[in-house]
Parts: sequence; structure tokens; C-alpha cells
Amino acid sequence: MIRTYKEKACYCQGRIVPIQEAPKTSAKPLGMAQSILKAHNISSQEGKYAISFDELLSHDITYVSIVQTARASGLTRFPVPYSFTNCHNSLCAIGGTINADDHRFGLSAAIKYGANFVPPNMAVIHQYAREMVAAPGKMVMASDSHTRYGALGCLGVGEGGGELVKQVLSKTWNIDEPTIIGIYVHGEPRPGVGPHDVAIAMVTALFPEGYAKNCILEFVGPGIATLPMDYRMGIDVMTTETGCLSSVWVTDETVRDYLAAHGREAAYREMAPEEGAMYDKYVDMDLGAIKPMIALPFHPSLGVTIEDFTANVYDHVDAMEQRAQKLLSDKYKAVPNLKAKIHDGHFRIDQAVVSGCCGGLYGNLATVAAMLKGKTIGCNGINYSLYPASQPVLENLLASGAITDMVRAGATIRTAFCGPCFGAGDVPGQNCFSVRHVTRNFANREGSKAAQGQISYVALMDARSITATMLNNGFLTAAGEDTPAMPKSYAFDPGIYERNVYHGFGHEKAETELTRGPNIADWPNMIALPENLLLTVGAALFDKVTTTDDFIASGEPSAFRSNPGKMAEYTLRSKDAGYVARVSAIRDLEYAREAALEKEEAMPKEVTDYLALAGLGASDAKDTGIGSLVFAIYPGDGSAREQAASCQKVLGGWANIAGSYATKRYRSNCINWGILPLVTCDDVNSWEIATGDLVYLRGIRSLLEGSEESMTVSVFHNGTKTERKVALPDISKEERAILLSGCLINYYK
Repeated sequence: MIRTYKEKACYCQGRIVPIQEAPKTSAKPLGMAQSILKAHNISSQEGKYAISFDELLSHDITYVSIVQTARASGLTRFPVPYSFTNCHNSLCAIGGTINADDHRFGLSAAIKYGANFVPPNMAVIHQYAREMVAAPGKMVMASDSHTRYGALGCLGVGEGGGELVKQVLSKTWNIDEPTIIGIYVHGEPRPGVGPHDVAIAMVTALFPEGYAKNCILEFVGPGIATLPMDYRMGIDVMTTETGCLSSVWVTDETVRDYLAAHGREAAYREMAPEEGAMYDKYVDMDLGAIKPMIALPFHPSLGVTIEDFTANVYDHVDAMEQRAQKLLSDKYKAVPNLKAKIHDGHFRIDQAVVSGCCGGLYGNLATVAAMLKGKTIGCNGINYSLYPASQPVLENLLASGAITDMVRAGATIRTAFCGPCFGAGDVPGQNCFSVRHVTRNFANREGSKAAQGQISYVALMDARSITATMLNNGFLTAAGEDTPAMPKSYAFDPGIYERNVYHGFGHEKAETELTRGPNIADWPNMIALPENLLLTVGAALFDKVTTTDDFIASGEPSAFRSNPGKMAEYTLRSKDAGYVARVSAIRDLEYAREAALEKEEAMPKEVTDYLALAGLGASDAKDTGIGSLVFAIYPGDGSAREQAASCQKVLGGWANIAGSYATKRYRSNCINWGILPLVTCDDVNSWEIATGDLVYLRGIRSLLEGSEESMTVSVFHNGTKTERKVALPDISKEERAILLSGCLINYYK
């Protein structure tokens, strides 16, 4: 059972207690997060942090664009340790040489600028970070939203590429004093309850109503000592799905032993809050009350116990079908047919996967092997795919005989690859239901294409219940009391990385030529923000939540991650098939306007005709930029991928208007790519706005040059002009400057 509380509390003798029980002191005791932030802060301004990170990581869906952005901004060398991993697109490509070309580019950039390069299929990014990078008291930033190393006492932050560019240019990550939530962990998990069960219960409790949005979660309490290291890390990586900023846990001998096993015992530090440290909110997590869970499509927060799902299977299946129907266009309304999977009241799955930074840990897979030993999953048309998270994990599974047990039972063993988590591997078939120990199950993420009538379903479950399900002929089954316990440790072979990883930090070779394949393209030219903007509503999205996978899905589009123009062709394809053509036509008008100004020629008629739609004349063309915006209720949940913003920019986007933004990282991505993250000053649901409408932002540049945060805009809807108020709340001086420049690249040029 996980209970959330909104009142303040404090840390007292290993517990979280109500504020009235706080010890009386004039001092301001620090929590773990506060102490780490303070140690990395160079700002002297109260309530503001300017952070320099200890280490950086990126994978092969992001590092090419980051290097390209940094090069355009003046990069000469990497000033902090930076590791490139190759775990996202190592097995995924439309075709041709794209993957290998990106990996060759990454290695050449590592040599030229001084980075570490982890070869393809060697490790998923976060497992490599746990094994070789993260340590108590450190701060690590990576270009992936699941950058969470709190179980090792390390503050991990997942951000878009722009924030990593700032770090490699020796700039800072700037945030306001974050809200800190204390998580009091007590009890001990029941047999059969794994880390993903705890994680799903946690996300289900903390995600709704933005309880943990942009907060730091601080885990304390006696229950932590009952958890093996892999168990802790499996919970911790899922804190991202609560919407939080980061996380940190107390450290103990289990952490020391883990670091020692990886040859890093000297990095151990005891991490614990100071007595009396204050929390803005707190959570009570009773491990013993948590049962095997399933997070239903299409969000990790849609968690129910497997017991409840089984008892009310028709109701749950009907709700899933209704959610699927909302994703499909009218011509595909008959596609969902999950009820056919119910046999005598029991639900049968079509696929099972354990993978990635939360599922592919040694402890999970060793437990799966113990459950499968001497048994068979049978020839029933259901594939069970297992992905060890790193080669050292694989080696130990081989040495212990676990791989043999899994293979003999009928499971298939894959390499270290993140594909099943983002739609690039083991994509379920049409109307199929997959249970997965991975991080996310968003629609448009696991690989289905609802706009084309292709719909599949991904539910999140723990590896233990997935295995129990496979041993029950695919009928959904909770792991039972006889489930083996997770092993507490494994033998790590450092030679695997010593022999295969290129360690270039501090050894940059500036004379090295970057290896550029034909798909690797530079960023297009982007102009500074004009005085005024006349923007077409490229898409109006009224979903409760719009994820970054809705803006630009993974899987197929990711093959073009190194080509901004080609990747942009996939923008919002799953939500609005006409978006790209619609906004591209508006972008062409802007190109025509800019060309006329440069050549000092008369404005083309198509430009003046467009301006006339808002009552503007030809003389306004000089100071009025033309482009597009996206209107959404709550955009930005999910991945840190900057392409959710950069693709919009490449297509001529200048702004978003939203009720609020789901994550700090998405808002930062928008700003770094020159997208104005506007919010409505009134109820977002009261806006009458539709795709194709016009929004006129008069004096937007002047607003950013001054100190104001709000302005009145004109909305042209159904032939009627209305005035609405929007704002850029909490916009910093640097963020204003970036937006005025048009994007981060222009700002640093």
C-alpha cells in the first residue's frame, strides 16, 4: 500500500514524522538531495541552482545531434567525462548504412573531442552508468528521461540534448529550489512481488494530479535494507514515470558491496538526510502490502493488481478497448477485439518481454531462470524474449547456467538493446497483447500505428508474474509464494569494458576528422525571434496528456535521428497525419518572406495574402514572422528526446500554447530550440481553438526583451477574432536570451 500526503514532514531517527514532531533547532538540516545540489551549485542567488554535473552520457538516438549542436555552438573538447553508448538503434534501421554510420560518427567524435565510446550491444545506457559511472554524492546527466541512479546515492537527471550541450560548453543547468518528497519505505516484499510491482504501485499513486511533478523523491526507511541492489535500481528507474525531476536513496552496505563488486568501493559514501531535514510532502510505502501488479495500456499509471484484473476481467478489457478506440480514426473503429482473448474468464496474452534498464538486470533474469529451470513454456505461439542489460550481466548468466535454463525452457535470449521499450524490437502484432518488464507502455511508443489502423497493446508487469504467466500457457497469472528470491549479488568482470570500451576522456585528438555518412545532416539555419509572430495552429490536441512519443514516435522515425529534415517528416504522424504538410506550407511562406527581405524585394502575394487573414498589411511583413504552433492541454510527458521540440522547429514552429507542461525537460527542450512554451492564463479547456486557426503575437520580442511574463494574443477562429491572455511564467534571463536568439545554437554562436 502506498499513501501520499501533501503536508510537510521531517526526517527524525530514521523515520518521516509530522512537522510538529520535528526537533527544535535554529539550524536548517539538509536532506540528501539538498546536500548534493549544494555541493554542485555555483549560484549565489537564494532559491536558485546553477549546476555543473560530474559526468554525462548519451546513446545513439541522441549523441549525433548533440555533437552537431555543440559543434555549431563552438565545441572544442569535452570538459567532463562523457560516455556514448549504443543501445537504442544498434538493431533498428529503415535500411542501408544508417546505424553503422552513426556509430562510426560517434567513435570519431569520441576520439576528436575526448569521450568514452561503448560499442553497440555492449550495454544499455543506464546499466553502463550503474556499473561504471554513478556513485553516492555525484550528479550525472544523460540525454534520456530514465536517468535515475538514486539507488546508488547519485542524483541522475534526464534532459534533452540542449542541456547537455550547455554542460559541454561549460555552462550550467539552472533550476529553482525543487520540491522534495520524502518516501518512507518499510516492510518487506512478499514472495513473488518484484521491483516492477512496487514501481507500478508507486507510479499509480504518485503520477495522478501531478503529485510528484518536477519534484525530487528521497527514499528513506528500514524497508530499503530488505532490498537487493538490483531490486532497488528496478524501482528507482521507474520514478521517471511519476513525473519527478530526480531521486535519491539512503546508502548502506548493500551499496558498498555493489560498488566493490564493480571495482569502485572507494567511491562509496554514506548518504542519509541530516536529523530534522524537512520534506514538502511525504509518501508512506508499505512494501509488505503490495501485490503483483499490471499497468494496463496505455500508461504506466494505469496500475491494478493482477488479482483485481482477473476478478473483473471483462470490465478491464472493455476499458482498454475504449481507450484504443479513442486512438483510432473513425474508419478503424472496429479494430479493437481484446474480448476474444478471454477464455472461460481467463485472459490470454500474445507476447512476453523482459528488457532494458528496469527489466534486464541480473537479479530479475536470474530469478526468471530459477522459475523456468526444468520446465517448459511450450509451443503455444507466444514468444518470451529476454534481454540482459549488459555483456557483464550476460556473462554471469552464462557462467551460472541461467542462460541454459532459460533457453531449454523455450525463451529466447537477445542482446543489450532498448528496442522493446520504444517500439524498435519485438513490436506486438495487430490486436496483440504484450506483457513487458520495461519502462513505458504509451500508445505510439511500442510500435503500433493507430492512424493507419495498426493497434497493439502493451501492459507492464514484473518479470516474475510474466514468467508465471508463460508457465500457465499464456494465461495472465500472478507470481506466487513459491517464487525464488532475487539473488543479492553477481560476479562482475571489468575486463569486458576494459578491453572493448574506448576511453577517450582527457585524450582528445583535435586533428581527427569526423566520419559522416550520407544520412548525417547539419541543422538548418534558424532566424532570431521577430518582433511579432503570425502563427497557424498546426494541430489542436485535446487529449488529457500528450506525450513526447505523440510528437515524434520512436521506432521507425528513430532511424533518421541524425537527419533533422527527414525525421521531422514523422512529426505528430500518429496524432494528425496532415500536420507535416500543413505546417510545411506555412514554413515555405516564411522562407519567401525572409528571401524578399534579404533581397530587398516586394513581398510575394502569397505572403501578403496570409498576413491579410489577420488584418495585417504588406508593411507588417518586415517585423512579423510566419510559422506554426501546437495547442495542447498537457504536453511533454515521457521521453527526454529533444526531437519532440526540434522537429517542430525544423518545420517552422515558433510556439506551443498549453494549460501546463508535463515535465521540466520538455519545457527546456522547447526553449532550447526556440519554441515559446506559452501557457494559458485562464482555463485551457475554455479556449475555442482548432487546427488551421491563426494566433497573432504582437510584440512578443519586446516582451522577452523586457521583464513582463504575460501578453494578450489575438485568436482568429471561425472568422471571429478574440483576445486571450497567455504567459511565459518563471522565464529566466538566459531563457529569454535563447528564445530571442531563435535557438540555443544561435545563442552560443
